[in-house]
Amino acid sequence: MSTTTLITKLQSYSETAITKIKNCPQYQRVQALPALQRNLTWVGLFLISQIVIFGALYLLFGSIVVIGFLASILAGLATGVGALPALWFKNISNDLFNSLLGGAAGVMLAATAFSLLVPGLAYGNAMWAGKGIYIVSAGMMIGALFLHYADRQLPHIHFDSLSDAQLNSLKKIWLFIIAITIHNFPEGMSVGVSFGSGDLKNGLLLSSAIALQNIPEGLAVALPLVGLGYNKWKAVGIATLTGLVEPVGGLLGITMVTVFEPILPIAMGFAAGTMLFVISEEIIPETHSKGRSRHATFALMGGFIIMMMLDNLLG
Repeated sequence: MSTTTLITKLQSYSETAITKIKNCPQYQRVQALPALQRNLTWVGLFLISQIVIFGALYLLFGSIVVIGFLASILAGLATGVGALPALWFKNISNDLFNSLLGGAAGVMLAATAFSLLVPGLAYGNAMWAGKGIYIVSAGMMIGALFLHYADRQLPHIHFDSLSDAQLNSLKKIWLFIIAITIHNFPEGMSVGVSFGSGDLKNGLLLSSAIALQNIPEGLAVALPLVGLGYNKWKAVGIATLTGLVEPVGGLLGITMVTVFEPILPIAMGFAAGTMLFVISEEIIPETHSKGRSRHATFALMGGFIIMMMLDNLLG
């Protein structure tokens, strides 16, 4: 599928969905209400939907799944938080952006090591004595190959292929947004897998790491859109939506390992492999795309040390 065809189809699907919603009689009745009553109705419907979703998850899988799903939602929403500076700025300095990305890479590296690989090896050895290292290693390679295949099959561009001239191309910005969305799914899955192990500490640490990593990603999505003349709040909304694929991956990961506990070690290896792939393929190359960045290097070390200290303090 060509790039132009993909974008055209996405725009067509979104326009069709919006038209169907607007033509729905129930939607029109709510929209016809006075402003305050209309807003309260939408808020009420949203809260009811959340009660139904979380209630069903609690009844089917227990509290750990509810907590993990909520954590993956909050991690995904961090993308929107990172996009908020776009309301006031159209660009930021390269050193600051590289530092944010470098710190995020360091946090993710530490979280991968201490919240996925270490417990994954422990669970693997507990289930298959002496074979945990092989199970987790196989999972890592499967995770990396999964993202490699997704990169090849779904047309998009990478962080470090964006130049100033390309930022003026709406097509390339949307391909960049697709790339962010692709990589957010396995990140959400890693949060779910971590909670699925039953270790709340590891789950909370990993979801915090993912949230921190999502902040500069949100900024990277929103700023180019604002530069193209998009409404600032719309740009923030689009950035937020790229992160909301994480709860889908989170729910899949946590329910999968909760129901099929023997796959936990390979699932943790899979999540670690996808995380390392994103760090090496996207984040670190971007921090050095304009030449070596000492800011990014020290920020990566700082992020790793902070996450390592948190893991030690909460251990």
